[in-house]
Amino acid sequence: MTWLTVPLLLSGCGSALMDPSGPVGQGLKSLIITAFGLMLIVVIPVIVMTILFAWKYRGTNLAAKYTPNWEHSNVIELFVWAIPCVIILFLGILTWQTSHSYDPHKPIASEDETMTIDAISLDWKWLFIYPEQGIATVNELAMPVNTPVHFRVTSGTVMNSFMIPNLGSQIYAMAGMNNDVYLEGSEIGTFRGRSTHYSGEGFSEMLFDAHVTSQADFQAWVDKVKQSPNTMMFPDDYNKLAQPTIGAPVQYFSQVSPDFYGDLIRSYKSGHGGPQSHGEHNQAQEPSMPMSAQAAE
Repeated sequence: MTWLTVPLLLSGCGSALMDPSGPVGQGLKSLIITAFGLMLIVVIPVIVMTILFAWKYRGTNLAAKYTPNWEHSNVIELFVWAIPCVIILFLGILTWQTSHSYDPHKPIASEDETMTIDAISLDWKWLFIYPEQGIATVNELAMPVNTPVHFRVTSGTVMNSFMIPNLGSQIYAMAGMNNDVYLEGSEIGTFRGRSTHYSGEGFSEMLFDAHVTSQADFQAWVDKVKQSPNTMMFPDDYNKLAQPTIGAPVQYFSQVSPDFYGDLIRSYKSGHGGPQSHGEHNQAQEPSMPMSAQAAE
């Protein structure tokens, strides 16, 4: 009855990583399954042998061979060391190749032009800037299907982590720094995005919907956002939005400052970034170009 009950308890669970909807996510799924399979080459025989040895050498089996002075076997040593070493070698090669193939900072090869979206983490919501369309949204994201998207990621508060599990890689969002990740949706649908780095009281509700749509539906969505009477100008509108809120509703902004993303990052370099509640910054630094996360490392 216990074994029959467990599947019912798990029926409401899902695994976005195992149900990818983009080339990056599909590659990561393949890596996970391959690595898992390679490790099972060791795990399964060990489990089987443990059960067989326990059965064969049980106390009631008087026919089992008794060898109290046995201490070494070259054959066993060969298997115990050679197989794990070969597996580690394959895993090392596989990890090296995939780490470069699916580097979050590596553009996705495509015949379609790459689109840019700025993702800014706040307390506790996501602000998305569309510099090419001149619009912005809160806790809602839309992107055309089969179109590579270059996400420029930063934070207006503490460190967070931007991730849409169905599409692939996560990347950290850090105040005053420019990070980036390339993603693409290969099928139409709505996928849940989130912050995967704990950032305080409202962290559990720091969620957003990512809509992968046809090109026509994406344009219709852009037109709908442009009908909003709200604007997102830096720093006045931004400072109002950046105040901590939990469970913030979806919001649309029909106009955005021309270089909103750059202005936000440069504000931290000059020591005036973010609302007062977000902490003080180094005022000794001069205004400069945005620093990438890679350069900071």
